[in-house]
Amino acid sequence: MDGKGSNNNTFFEKSKPYIAMICLQFGYAGMNIVTKVSLNGGMSHYVLVVYRHAFATAVIAPFALIFERKVRPKMTFTIFSQIFVLGLLGPVIDQNFYYMGLKYTSPTFSCAMSNMLPAMTFVMALICRMEKVDIKKLRCIAKVVGTLITVGGAMLMTLYKGHIINMAWSGHVHPTAHPTSAALAAADKEWAKGSILLILATLAWAAFFILQAITMRKYTAHLSLTALVCFMGTLQSIVVTFVMEHKPSVWTIGWDMNLLAAAYAGIISSGIAYYVQGIVMEKRGPVFATAFSPLMMILVAIMGSFILAEKIYVGSVLGAVLIVMGLYSVLWGKYKEYKEKEAEEMIPEAIKACNTTDNHHTTIILTDIKLNDVELKKIMEV
Repeated sequence: MDGKGSNNNTFFEKSKPYIAMICLQFGYAGMNIVTKVSLNGGMSHYVLVVYRHAFATAVIAPFALIFERKVRPKMTFTIFSQIFVLGLLGPVIDQNFYYMGLKYTSPTFSCAMSNMLPAMTFVMALICRMEKVDIKKLRCIAKVVGTLITVGGAMLMTLYKGHIINMAWSGHVHPTAHPTSAALAAADKEWAKGSILLILATLAWAAFFILQAITMRKYTAHLSLTALVCFMGTLQSIVVTFVMEHKPSVWTIGWDMNLLAAAYAGIISSGIAYYVQGIVMEKRGPVFATAFSPLMMILVAIMGSFILAEKIYVGSVLGAVLIVMGLYSVLWGKYKEYKEKEAEEMIPEAIKACNTTDNHHTTIILTDIKLNDVELKKIMEV
């Protein structure tokens, strides 16, 4: 019974990172739909980012103050600088660009483009020497090839749109009139603009992952780090909003979809997500933490077609398939690397155990020799 219980506990411990990242994808999927509805309703994405991180700070900060009061590391200028840059990369650059791209395209397209994240994270980790490439090993080839396929898929999605794929239920949900040629041309321009913004957002998000992994080596209080990044992002976003938005009315928010979008995104997609991602990255690395986004894309495609009657194009599907193939090629390479490291860590433990056993046997033999010498001296004296 003890053996079965131990095996179940071990399985659960190994499954924790997977369960955490899958749950996050459900949270992200809901955020994409709610945010799209809010942006379509006229809410400023700059204001949304401010409120989002204000909610996140308000939720996470009390837990950080209570649970990490005694373990919080000392704040240094280096750590403060890293937190400042994290606030700039995540809340300000990534989310503003992502919301702009989401507004110009669609939730499913935005999620598909964000699947470039593992490949971009891998390249940045390589530059920062957090990843190593041995071209003789199959796992390293898989990561490099997967990155190239992912980039190719993103380019296909950006440059080729193709025909609309009609879902069986889409026309019955929100039937729409056929647009004019002028409207189609304007939509194509917005689609290309949105694609570029989403690529830039993903690049900033990949940089955020890398810097977060580096910062967590020195600042080990995860909740405190999350709260500080959200707070810093709130302050920076306020400055950006004052520069970009000059009407006081944009700050108005009531008991409507705008409040829901800000609260949902702040609590789930910023507060909880930053904390969970940090823990997962500490255990399995930044590439692993970014490898579950295809699930979000599938969830958003289903929800978007029902709720928003979203149009899905052939180019988007083909590009998304390529991106997912590349993504799982990178993930497979990362999994093989993790198993190799796990095996390498087990070898020293085995050697240590053998050395301990050998030392024990040697002690017994030396003790026997000493006892024999004492008995021999007694006999000689007699």
